[in-house]
Amino acid sequence: MKNCGYTYFKRDISWLSFNYRVLLEAKDERLPIYERIKFLSIYSSNLEEFYKIRVSGYHSSLLESIKRDESVEEALQTIIEINREVTAQEKEYYAIFNERILPELRRNGIILYQTDAVEPFHRTYVEKYFNEEVFPYLQPMIILKDDIHSFIQDGRIYQVVSLLKKKRKKPADSSSYTYAIMKIPYTRLPRFVELPSCGGNHYILFIDDLIKANMPSVFPGYEIVDCYSIKISRDADFSLENEDQKDIAERILRKVRRRKIGAVTRFQYDRDMPDYFLKYLCEAYEIEEEELLPSGRYLNLADLMKLPNPVGDSLRQTLPQPLRVPELEANNSVLRVLRRQDLLLHFPYQSFDYLLRFLLQAAFDPKVLEIKVTQYRVAENSAVINSLISAAKNGKRVTVFVELKARFDEENNYLSSELMQQAGVKIIYSLPGLKVHAKLAYVRKRSNDPDDPIKGYAYLGTGNFNEKTARIYSDKGLLTSNKEIIRDIDEVFRVLEGKPYMHDFKHLLVTQFNMLPAIHQMIEQEIAHVEQGREGYIILKMNSLEDKGMIDALYRASEAGVKIDLIIRGICCLVPNQPYSRNIRVTRIVDAYLEHARVWYFLSGGKETTYLTSADWMARNLHRRIEVAFPVYAEPLKRQIIDILKIQLEDNQSAVWVDEQLNNVFKRELASPDELPVRAQQAIYDYLKKSTGQ
Repeated sequence: MKNCGYTYFKRDISWLSFNYRVLLEAKDERLPIYERIKFLSIYSSNLEEFYKIRVSGYHSSLLESIKRDESVEEALQTIIEINREVTAQEKEYYAIFNERILPELRRNGIILYQTDAVEPFHRTYVEKYFNEEVFPYLQPMIILKDDIHSFIQDGRIYQVVSLLKKKRKKPADSSSYTYAIMKIPYTRLPRFVELPSCGGNHYILFIDDLIKANMPSVFPGYEIVDCYSIKISRDADFSLENEDQKDIAERILRKVRRRKIGAVTRFQYDRDMPDYFLKYLCEAYEIEEEELLPSGRYLNLADLMKLPNPVGDSLRQTLPQPLRVPELEANNSVLRVLRRQDLLLHFPYQSFDYLLRFLLQAAFDPKVLEIKVTQYRVAENSAVINSLISAAKNGKRVTVFVELKARFDEENNYLSSELMQQAGVKIIYSLPGLKVHAKLAYVRKRSNDPDDPIKGYAYLGTGNFNEKTARIYSDKGLLTSNKEIIRDIDEVFRVLEGKPYMHDFKHLLVTQFNMLPAIHQMIEQEIAHVEQGREGYIILKMNSLEDKGMIDALYRASEAGVKIDLIIRGICCLVPNQPYSRNIRVTRIVDAYLEHARVWYFLSGGKETTYLTSADWMARNLHRRIEVAFPVYAEPLKRQIIDILKIQLEDNQSAVWVDEQLNNVFKRELASPDELPVRAQQAIYDYLKKSTGQ
């Protein structure tokens, strides 16, 4: 793909490079074994969603092209490229699991069986557990190619079995086999069964193997020839971008429920499955070649997150306790503190409870008149939602803009909005053609000051109002009563509410209005500084960089001599180490916390401009969403942001360079022997601890 001689990585191949970086954490022997297992789980979970959403798009393109008698080459080639890379990664995945993880568990006295042939001292227990706990939930069904057969549910593991009648008259061959399918019922049962300890060792068995060990009792009268696991991923993507608001909730819920019966995007199977067996399944379930993905003995290894830990915390990574914010510890009233100064919160290094306190105090403060919040993804049984419900019950005017199009959170968002409506909260659903991704909370309060009768307070964040993810997502949030910023926030909410608005944002950068021109202007200013013989420097920290217009602007800045550091966790379509990108470095950090904050830094001729935002530089964020970027003006807070960016750029332990081949090149492998080790997430914690005198 080229434009003006520039090149770009394919979005989805770049994403696979990121997910491979996640997988590499499982190889890091410096980490406790259950931390490494966690990354195996995350890798699998990421890949499942990737096939449901991204790969499904290519399959849809393929079908549409065939219908229109157009070329299918590009979509097919991308699917082949993706499957080839995933197959290679999954081979390494199982090598890590079998050759590194299992031996390390064994060294710690934990034996995770990799066979259905359990030790003699476990046979009685396994048989009893199967008969009492498992057998009642099994529903085996015969597979007949030319007949109606069972529907394979999305994301569930099935065992497929080839059988031979014991009292047969003909010699045995595959033409005389009977085939059956059976869903593993681990929504009712644990995926892992802890067996009695013996000889100082702890034993754990996959439910898959426990069933296999007792398969003859499921099919009496048959010999078990072969038994393997399979799994189907189905298209979970749908678009309501251009829908109007009428009945949008009902339409979204109908489409969410249809996800479970979407088209096949991936058919995973044990690579040891014989050809005869795979061929029969493909014909019976109409599986196409490009949907086939060979895998290992065990599928759905996202479940490794639930692997029992009978030894205890010594095998897990212990995360530090969130730091206190001295200003908020010295004064119980968040609003009173905000009258004097802005506050910058760094999650999860500092507690999300301060934001909850802000909302809860607003809910009970008799002078608070109104609260407005955007909701994208909230936790189940959300403390944020409970605070808003309390506010409404206390007579406040509460308005919540609920984004029903937040993928995989549609149903949870709908249910939480129903609860709020019942309490008197005004709910505004999705905007036509746009997703609202901005993270804003706005509080209006009556003041005793006759010259300033209304006070405004706000929270602007880079991440969701979700107390659960805030423990593991690294985000930032600004609490402020700055009148100019409050004015702009009020204007944003007028846009969301469909009210008349001036849209002359003075401080906030808002997509659909002034964000894109402002970004281009700041980049051009850095170019101008270089042309004047001064220094030009940009640091951009984001989850993803994909928009070609933005990438081209960075390429032009690099050609002009502007130094650019990119800290991109996930997708990065910009190609480094090219003549037009020689001044651009791409850093990727994967560690205990998910790097989620988006930060923009421009040297600005020495004035140093910083913005925090929820917006990645993706086409969808910049063109099809409402996003907000907000400046940080208070010098001490701005200095914190810049210092933390520099710490992340100095990381030589968890950070990698992304090179021109999309390789993850560990900085620690390039570091000189006398270079001090820097692990950014630990260093940031230490920095914040020291700066707050703790």
